Amino acid sequence: MLQIRILPTKPALIMEGTKKNLVITDLHIGFEDSMTSNEIFVGKNSTVDEIIQELSGMIESEKPDSVILLGDIKSSIKSISRNEWDEVPKFFKEIREKCDVILIPGNHDANIQRLVPENVSLISSIGMIEDNVLLTHGHTMPSENFSHIDRIIMGHIHPVFFQEDSILNGQRVWISIKAAKEKIFPDKTGDIEVTIIPSFNRYFYATHRKQYKRSISPIIDKIKPVLSARIVTLDGVIIGNESIIEQVI
Repeated sequence: MLQIRILPTKPALIMEGTKKNLVITDLHIGFEDSMTSNEIFVGKNSTVDEIIQELSGMIESEKPDSVILLGDIKSSIKSISRNEWDEVPKFFKEIREKCDVILIPGNHDANIQRLVPENVSLISSIGMIEDNVLLTHGHTMPSENFSHIDRIIMGHIHPVFFQEDSILNGQRVWISIKAAKEKIFPDKTGDIEVTIIPSFNRYFYATHRKQYKRSISPIIDKIKPVLSARIVTLDGVIIGNESIIEQVI
């Protein structure tokens, strides 16, 4: 039976069945290019080196068979930036030397196959199934072929807690949602659990919520209103339920 647990203080989870997988999402390597255009300068390679170091520490501690990346490895959407040409292959090379790597592309990963070494498993953006769990980025709806699943693990949302008078304002959080399964798979009944992993890139903090007319994920759009939810900090503290869901997504 598949066992799933969150790594304490880390935006990562472990899935353990016949194999042990470490799952992360939303690295956005190369995001410094957009900062530079706004005259905010970050040292070359400093962020990718930090990501490699943090992930390498988790691999050394947990010794997974594979790292599963749930998309948005690079930051630019339709192109490949100058930084990404250098930094994305550097990331894959360093991590692949430690364990197998599986990539499920996200909406920022256009043309990423040009940056991915042959020894990295690049699969479809619709996601992959482990037992009764769908692993996906979160920017597309699940296929009807996946209607047997009971759980979705996704990224894409970058969940952050917003409450200006709170010391937790702008902190990354985990979200666990229970919803009616028929909202995603109309021919099915019962409940489905959706787990949203925080962005691995620590610089995706914020202190002011961006205003959108609708969610950036079709999955989240479909399951609203949710039956129940649990909002948890990286430190493992439960800070809210479905009543504050609009403050984090």
